[in-house]
Amino acid sequence: MTVTRFGLRLRNVGLLLLPVGYSVFLAWQEWRFREFFVRPPLTVTTVTAAPATLRDALDATAVATVLGLTTQTALLASAEPLTLQASFVVSSGLSRALLTDAQGSRMYQVGERLPGGSVLRRVEANQVVLWNKGREERLTLQPPVARFLRPVESPVDARPPVISTRYLRPIIGPSE
Repeated sequence: MTVTRFGLRLRNVGLLLLPVGYSVFLAWQEWRFREFFVRPPLTVTTVTAAPATLRDALDATAVATVLGLTTQTALLASAEPLTLQASFVVSSGLSRALLTDAQGSRMYQVGERLPGGSVLRRVEANQVVLWNKGREERLTLQPPVARFLRPVESPVDARPPVISTRYLRPIIGPSE
């Protein structure tokens, strides 16, 4: 019988310690949370500028060229004996250009070397950009000599067609 009384007391003490322990745990979490906001903010240190000798040694144009960036100046027309016939711009993958020279027409991908020694760098909708002797050159799409679709010329004395208003206004009177 003493074993059962001991078991009942142990059970009662356990049932009492469980909520008290959980309350202590929650109070500790709240204390840690509030301590986070009470701490002083971190001090920001300023970065010292690089020595003037390093800044002067770098040429911004050369760095931009190495990284593949271009200036906003107009590109020079290409001196290559090529004609851009068509450009195929693809959002994913390699774009292509149909170029014609004295030997005939051929498709080129971005990065391919052209017959004159330049490299096809970029394909756009109306032009391609070539990399030739350390600079970018553009080759524009040539418009066709004869237009495929011609605009229709309307006669000068043509009047707008007369539109009957019979179906646009309701008929006044008895309905059918």
